[in-house]
Amino acid sequence: MKRLLYLLPVLLVLVSCKKFLDTKPADFLSPVNYYSTEAELNTALIGVYDPISNGNSLYGNWIPTYIEACSDESFFARNTQTTDVEVYNFSSNETHIADYWSAFYTGIERANLLIANIQKPAMDSTARNKILAQALFLRAFYYFQLVQSFGDVPLKITPTGSVTQVAIARTPAKDVYAQIVKDMTWAEANLPTSTANGSPSRVSKTIAQGILSRVCLTMAGYPLNDATKYAEALAWAQKVVASGEHNLKVSYDASLTNTAYSQIFINHVQDKYDIKESMWEAEFSGNNTSTYQEAGRIGNQNGIAFTGTFPAGVTDTIGYCYGFLGVTNRLYKLYGAGDLRRDWAIAPYNYNNTTFARNYFAATAIYQRNPGKWRRSYELLLPRHKNNTPTNFPLLRYADVLLMLAEAENQVNGPTTAAYDAINQVRRRGYGVPIGTVNATADLPAGYSKAQFQQAIQDERSRELCFEGLRRNDLVRWGIFVTTLNSVGAEITADPVAPTNFKYAALGGTNVAPRHLLFPIPLSEMSVNKSMTQNPGW
Repeated sequence: MKRLLYLLPVLLVLVSCKKFLDTKPADFLSPVNYYSTEAELNTALIGVYDPISNGNSLYGNWIPTYIEACSDESFFARNTQTTDVEVYNFSSNETHIADYWSAFYTGIERANLLIANIQKPAMDSTARNKILAQALFLRAFYYFQLVQSFGDVPLKITPTGSVTQVAIARTPAKDVYAQIVKDMTWAEANLPTSTANGSPSRVSKTIAQGILSRVCLTMAGYPLNDATKYAEALAWAQKVVASGEHNLKVSYDASLTNTAYSQIFINHVQDKYDIKESMWEAEFSGNNTSTYQEAGRIGNQNGIAFTGTFPAGVTDTIGYCYGFLGVTNRLYKLYGAGDLRRDWAIAPYNYNNTTFARNYFAATAIYQRNPGKWRRSYELLLPRHKNNTPTNFPLLRYADVLLMLAEAENQVNGPTTAAYDAINQVRRRGYGVPIGTVNATADLPAGYSKAQFQQAIQDERSRELCFEGLRRNDLVRWGIFVTTLNSVGAEITADPVAPTNFKYAALGGTNVAPRHLLFPIPLSEMSVNKSMTQNPGW
């Protein structure tokens, strides 16, 4: 019964999150004797944040490398892999899905414990509300991830009182979303600014606004199809823009010949903050060789392949990487001539395992390429570990907010000047031209219909945000997940650019069926929660 939905009413071991926290892990503590001081509330808050920086189950590995592996952007680049979530051939006993469920519910239970005890210590009310706002937001964010992935899920907003309290029925998705919006809205009013926080690891007012825009866009699409939420999504995105807290990164390190776009991801690798652009990040630290295990696998599994047995020091120059993700020809062809994002998002080279030099691909060699956003060669922590990296993973970028604004504006008012301006800012930065100046090469053509503009948004989100853990949910909410994945599978099967030994890349897409719109409730949960029902087709 390793993955019980609800946890015993104890404060689990709290793992510190780097930079903004110096707190060391505590022992197992009873809430009866805990939460009695402001310091203890803040320590408990660390535990609520902790699932985000889990080295495997969520953003450190499972989500970007396995759960999001199969899409119109990428495929699992190991041709011996014929089962599991990365090729959409799995059962309710799939490990990645079970860990995903368990990690989010762990965060929810920790949040419930903190919220239930928030009034215990005597302290300043503003400081108390700041802690409460973060706990409420994080609980809502975890429920948002769950309801997108599983549909109706048990909604529990009080701590578990007993280990036998596990027979909890599923709550309709509409009601779960209502609680998400309620909690995030209260949190938004009480959170500090990103500038006050100083780092992207703590949630802020504009982070709440940006995620609320994402939540509302999701509610407007499949399966709720509540079109009234487009206006709310627009309003939340407009608040982020109006705050003046954020802007697109347009500067770069010229000495390294980096573009402004590539610098975003180099910063993630090198643990450098730019809260103007990279608003919220899952933070990782070190390489898991010290007492506190805070490293992830970003760049080690979803980067440029470099495997083998090498002389000492070679991987300190390049960085060991399994290269588990390949890229689709469909994504490659989305980029226009002059779009500088393509050869950063999609690595134009791999490495010679003998000379360790870069091998640049021929123009027709597409499926052999890996995602290149997080390149281990830029890591500053030496010696580089074979498997663990300190690289952060983006949860919300300002470019995403602009694209959500453009999408919501188009749905509410059509392809207005405001919609064009938002998407064109993103495109101009991608082409390396001034974002405030009209540019015939970078800008979308004028005169698009509402449908054409929506298609442009769908394509632009892929160009800008590929491999950032968003594509599956985007395709589902747009109502095109199954048809898109099936068409990509058929396309790869017939694609003359795909070498015979890469035809396995079609496997995941051809496997996708309507039941995959939702993940199965994990078998481990079904076995202990007798009030739980399974999703259709599982």
